[in-house]
Amino acid sequence: MRKWFLAVGVLLALQHIGYAQTEISKSAGDAEKVNWLTWEEAVALSQKQKRKVLLDVYTQWCQWCERMDKATFQDPVIARYINENFYAVKFDAETKDELTYKAKVYKFVRSGKHGYNELAVVFLGERLSFPSIVFLDEDLSLIQSIPGFRNPFEFEQIASYFAKDAYKKTPWSAYQKNYTNSKLRD
Repeated sequence: MRKWFLAVGVLLALQHIGYAQTEISKSAGDAEKVNWLTWEEAVALSQKQKRKVLLDVYTQWCQWCERMDKATFQDPVIARYINENFYAVKFDAETKDELTYKAKVYKFVRSGKHGYNELAVVFLGERLSFPSIVFLDEDLSLIQSIPGFRNPFEFEQIASYFAKDAYKKTPWSAYQKNYTNSKLRD
């Protein structure tokens, strides 16, 4: 009987250790993922605490969007940097939801096989290109829209340029030229 209690105790201890390791792994993994918000959540948060907003403008059918998700946004260093410096929004350019921006409501417009949300046009201009990264300032005003796939190194350069307000005083060409290695990974 005593051996049976000992065996049960050992099993319970091992189970507890396994559970604790799983929880630690989950916490570590969660810290390395982008905390994507909805548009509404980002707007609400920015009213409470000012922070720049980063929009990942994508569509469901875009293969380059999916590739950027996997190659760039799942990079733990990139994810951590985004979470520390921006409110990050996954913005489906074809969402049928009505979205409000600066007291105006934007709707879905049917066009061809798909369509687009009018707010995507506001952020991307007449050139709806996917994926696109859009940076908004702390007051939700458009800073810049960057079309196309970006690998982690390219994205890192671009994100740090806007996060650190370098765009206000340094031309992009000078910033890019001096950005020779990863400053986030040091």
